[in-house]
Amino acid sequence: MAVPAPRGEPVGPRTAPVPPDLAELLRSDLEGVADEVEEEVRRQVPEYGGPAAAVQGRHIRSGVVQALTLFVDHIADPRGQDAAIAATYYELGRGEALEGRSLDALQSALRVGGLHAWRRLSRTAEEVGLDSTAVAALGELAFRTVHEVAEAAAAGYAEARSRSADELERRRRRLLDLLLGEGPVSPEAVQELAHAARWRVPSQVAVVVLAASADPNAQDPPPATPGALVDMGSRPPRVLVPDPEGAGRFGGRAFVLGLQGRPAAIGPTVPVAEAAHSLRWATRALGLMGRGVLPRQGVVRCADHLSTLLLHSDEPLLGHLAERALSPLDAVSEGQRARLAETLLAWLLSGSNVPDVAARLHIHPQTVRYRLRQLEKLFGDALHDPGARLDLILALRATAAHGDTGRTLTSEQ
Repeated sequence: MAVPAPRGEPVGPRTAPVPPDLAELLRSDLEGVADEVEEEVRRQVPEYGGPAAAVQGRHIRSGVVQALTLFVDHIADPRGQDAAIAATYYELGRGEALEGRSLDALQSALRVGGLHAWRRLSRTAEEVGLDSTAVAALGELAFRTVHEVAEAAAAGYAEARSRSADELERRRRRLLDLLLGEGPVSPEAVQELAHAARWRVPSQVAVVVLAASADPNAQDPPPATPGALVDMGSRPPRVLVPDPEGAGRFGGRAFVLGLQGRPAAIGPTVPVAEAAHSLRWATRALGLMGRGVLPRQGVVRCADHLSTLLLHSDEPLLGHLAERALSPLDAVSEGQRARLAETLLAWLLSGSNVPDVAARLHIHPQTVRYRLRQLEKLFGDALHDPGARLDLILALRATAAHGDTGRTLTSEQ
């Protein structure tokens, strides 16, 4: 992997007027300087102090020794050391990211360590009688080295974080595919993938599916649902939400704003192993929204429309039921059929109470009684048979959603 070249280096000659013989003198004292730098870093940077930070401390010491060695080598031969410095600290930065630690601690350690190392090395330089020009050149070289290693560490850290985020996203996609797949879901497999994806397995979930965006070029940001598993690339886009009954999950402003006006359907809340069922019903609800059976806009909760979803779970069979149960209406005109069907459904749902039917339909009770006499002639005893009444309610509910009386229900599917 290519290591980026350091940026923003101080302007000046690449060869500092530092006596090369000083390199051997400083090299003989490297271990002592490394001891002092490590101690100072542990003292001033809490993340690297104490027994719990022993592993990080070893990494820091190794980095200190390498940086000091490279610094001294640079004095002996100023050519060609930048790449080695960058590679060392690039990997150190990557290591911090892969361990899940912040870059702040490493950058603080570099500043603290670099300053302390310079103080110790400058004293050595003064003790051997270097003039002020040489000491200044040595300082410039030291601080340029600190600058370079900090830049390299930041680049390595950023690269590892980016790769880690991509890998985490791939693992979460695999977990989502497992949960929403058609096959059986093994709790052990879920736990294993969830651990790798850093996802806490909830007891219950719900799946949200989104309608296609009106703008084909628009980006698809997922709605604001903490802890959700998201696949905006599927058709329809889907979001698996953990613990959906929690406060503010779907009623919160952030969730609604995140939809950006797109219609959405929320599947029933189910155990995590049954997430595919929630997806299936949410997808069905979204389809019914597109056809106007359910509200076309906004957010539809499957839990609020279970009877409608059940009614449309086998639409060819529902069409046959409607055709059979409502066949007596074929004897009247189309206009009469619509009025009689509306009155019959209201009468069945109101417990055969004429005043309630009149109030519901905003018509005169005498008009209701007139229509009921017509219905008695058409349907006869079926109007008083419990089984036939249930069939009529189902058929009329289904056809009312389509704006007809059942004669075109099957042909529309």
